[in-house]
Amino acid sequence: MSNGTVVRMKITLDDVTPAVSRTLEVPLNIRLDRLHTVIQTAFSWTDSHLWEMSFGQTGFGIPDPEYGFDGPLDARKATLAQVLADTRRKTFRYLYDFGDAWEHSVKIERISTASPHLTYPLILDAVGMRPPEDCGGPWGYVEKLCPPSAPMAQI
Repeated sequence: MSNGTVVRMKITLDDVTPAVSRTLEVPLNIRLDRLHTVIQTAFSWTDSHLWEMSFGQTGFGIPDPEYGFDGPLDARKATLAQVLADTRRKTFRYLYDFGDAWEHSVKIERISTASPHLTYPLILDAVGMRPPEDCGGPWGYVEKLCPPSAPMAQI
């Protein structure tokens, strides 16, 4: 992208110590399904689970009519620009893997003119390594890092 507008955002994986975050710049007009792919790449997730972006009470993802209930709005039909304008929000949530429940807090840091010399999206900063997939979410990850002590042998 050589012109246009970009959004700088900081994405923090919640409930994980040590901290894991990524700072990205993406085109303002990026579709939400493509933003999902950028986040997956930035965190090295494997994109093998369901996901949803929530702007207040409004969720976006890939609807599945087989579920038999109203799911998220179609992320393939919404852009970041539209949603930010409609909701006037500077933060939103990204949930990856409904079973493990990897919650990410996303904060819009700034909106600016794209550099004609750069290709977007960009990863500007990466802090920490993400936990392994399918480890039980933040709580399962803590148990893997700090397993409960084995009972002391009785004397």
